[in-house]
Amino acid sequence: MTIRGRAYIVGAYEHPRRDIPDLSVAEIHAEVALGALADAGLSPSDVDAYFCDSDAPGVGPLSMAEYLGLRCRYLDTTEIGGSSYLSHVGHAAAAIAAGKCRVALCVMGGRPRSQMRAAGPDLSGAPETTYETHWGITDTVHNYALAAMRHMHEFGTTGRQLAEVKVAASLHAQHNPNAFLRKPVTVDDVLASPMISDPLHRLDCCVMTDGGGAVVVAAKEVARDLPRRSAAILGHGEAAKGTGNGRVDLSHTGAVWSGPAAFAEAGVTPADIDYASIYDSFTITALLALEDLGFCEKGQGGPFVQDGTLVAPHGRLPMNTDGGGLCNNQPDNRGGMARMIEAVRQLRGEAATEVQVPDCRLAIVHGSGGRLATRSSAATLILGREDA
Repeated sequence: MTIRGRAYIVGAYEHPRRDIPDLSVAEIHAEVALGALADAGLSPSDVDAYFCDSDAPGVGPLSMAEYLGLRCRYLDTTEIGGSSYLSHVGHAAAAIAAGKCRVALCVMGGRPRSQMRAAGPDLSGAPETTYETHWGITDTVHNYALAAMRHMHEFGTTGRQLAEVKVAASLHAQHNPNAFLRKPVTVDDVLASPMISDPLHRLDCCVMTDGGGAVVVAAKEVARDLPRRSAAILGHGEAAKGTGNGRVDLSHTGAVWSGPAAFAEAGVTPADIDYASIYDSFTITALLALEDLGFCEKGQGGPFVQDGTLVAPHGRLPMNTDGGGLCNNQPDNRGGMARMIEAVRQLRGEAATEVQVPDCRLAIVHGSGGRLATRSSAATLILGREDA
């Protein structure tokens, strides 16, 4: 069963605040859910499916469906880290294609910035944590630094090349009034920022914000009667990558499997893509994804991102025109939702004027979850303008 053209993202909403100490997580979920429904021209009574992951309070969709007054016949709580929300949209499209539901609400929200300030870091962890922290992997950044260092060793990638990802994000963020960091930076600024875990500097790392977002996925017959332009869901792929029982290859991510699956279902190729929304928890995260999704050869991500490739509106592959997780918004270490919302803006022609990609007809959205040097997830969506 293919999902191509069977379901559409008809509503999208990103919480405008990046520091929200006065709202509960449930209230953030509710605000973005109602915002996405209003954007679509729908009401809670239209919703018959709810998707969230472990950031939702209480008993996930059960608690939130009751809180919002929804009557749902389909629920999904897939939890694969930062790629969860892309998988939710893919699963929603499949459920709609199978006749299980008609209008799905996919929601995320979190308060990591406020909670960190109030209570300090959360030191709880997965079962493998005890074994891996013994060898020095005590924080997420260390795990991504391993992948970056290996890429440098194998392919000659440089810190200056990684910094180009941050520079492009910052050039875009200056046009986003809600972005957490709006000041443009240079490659030298990135390299001059404090080293956090060699070779990653502070400006190679994403921001930590409160926030949230939601999208509404609807069947074709629902979408065609709504006043807002929608984004067609053309292809979807997912993958998981583990440690290989200790023989992990740090040079690639799960995108080598999720990307081809999404492209094949959509019937398009990387050369067809007008805009890219790529999860960028760190600069190396985005660079590896660009290679694994087929936008350049393996090992050539460093040269590929140079010379303004990622800068909108006229770069070869404009990417993360809201500023991405590196500058705009990264609530609960889960940037996949924000990446989808900006892709919908681009396809609608509603991105900031300075970064709107001309005649944007096809977009790729890619998310990563977990940790690149150990176990990670990947989810990829191909979205198209409804009249494409």
